[in-house]
Amino acid sequence: MATNPGFEPVFCTIIPPHVLDTLAQSDDATLAGPARRTLERDSIERTHRRLTTVIGAPSVTPPKEAAASKPHRTLYDARHKTDLPGRKVRGEGDKPGKDATVNRAYAGLGATFELYLKAYRRNSIDGHGLPLNATVHYSEDYNNAFWNGEQMVFGDGDGEIFLDFTIPVDVIGHELTHGVTQYTANLTYFGQPGALNESMSDVFGSLIKQYTLGQTASDADWLIGAGLLAPRVTGKALRSMKAPGTAYDDDVLGKDPQPADMEHYVRTGRDNGGVHINSGIPNHAFYLLAEALGGNAWERAGQIWYAVLTGGRLAQDASFADFAKLTVAAARDKYGDGEEHQSVLKAWSQVGVPTN
Repeated sequence: MATNPGFEPVFCTIIPPHVLDTLAQSDDATLAGPARRTLERDSIERTHRRLTTVIGAPSVTPPKEAAASKPHRTLYDARHKTDLPGRKVRGEGDKPGKDATVNRAYAGLGATFELYLKAYRRNSIDGHGLPLNATVHYSEDYNNAFWNGEQMVFGDGDGEIFLDFTIPVDVIGHELTHGVTQYTANLTYFGQPGALNESMSDVFGSLIKQYTLGQTASDADWLIGAGLLAPRVTGKALRSMKAPGTAYDDDVLGKDPQPADMEHYVRTGRDNGGVHINSGIPNHAFYLLAEALGGNAWERAGQIWYAVLTGGRLAQDASFADFAKLTVAAARDKYGDGEEHQSVLKAWSQVGVPTN
């Protein structure tokens, strides 16, 4: 049985550091400037995340009047500054205002809450009704969104490479799922366990998008961050679970580096050992499983992945093979030796991850 002695000081952003590093080296100041400032802010927030782990984050409890079946959302506006959380602009149950960014963030928090509650009977991120707080309009031309262990934060993007980070609902679901992982398996944010951490967020971020749109596995585009890239960028999204390595191929950003199988596994010291890169492998395995089973991916395929993430047997330093073996066991436990079990075995075999 895996133990979870304390939260890792993980600071998770939707845009990988290696992408921002590339932009920061551009000869075009309109691209390099925002990227460099974003990297600087991320460094500061990463340090803050580590400190809150050491000294303890403020205790957050649901209000007494909050129902177990409903979210408790609070939206703040940083007004392009960096003090968190900022000025409160919308509370739970308040009518939509004129700020589309606030309204999208509010809806995305609600969509994430609903998927976890309806599909997995999980009451918010921690399972116990944790309030969902988010800050929008963070900093100036900030090219990222992140979960800092306590709340969500969204940048507006620079308008050149990235647009408003509240546009794709799967980005919101991705970052909040880092919170779910934090409260459950707490996967170490380096190498293969770090890539699994990122993959969990991509999987459930995609499921939140599909659930919100009422899409089956075959209907879904399986893209992460579609709508986030500015018109000048040659690409569709940040990542593709269906075809890792094909999300973008741009003269500024370069080519999507994600592999789809272990034969093309990337060994690197950057990006915490390639957590945003090699996550393409378990991402692709989940896509193959969901496509094979058909129907709604948050049902059978999602139930298997959720059972492993929250079941208590997934070690913090789990490898892809460790995770794969647990999904095979979970499929058998939940559905017997039928289609689900065989499809899980086949999916991992197709990406080159052993299950025995």
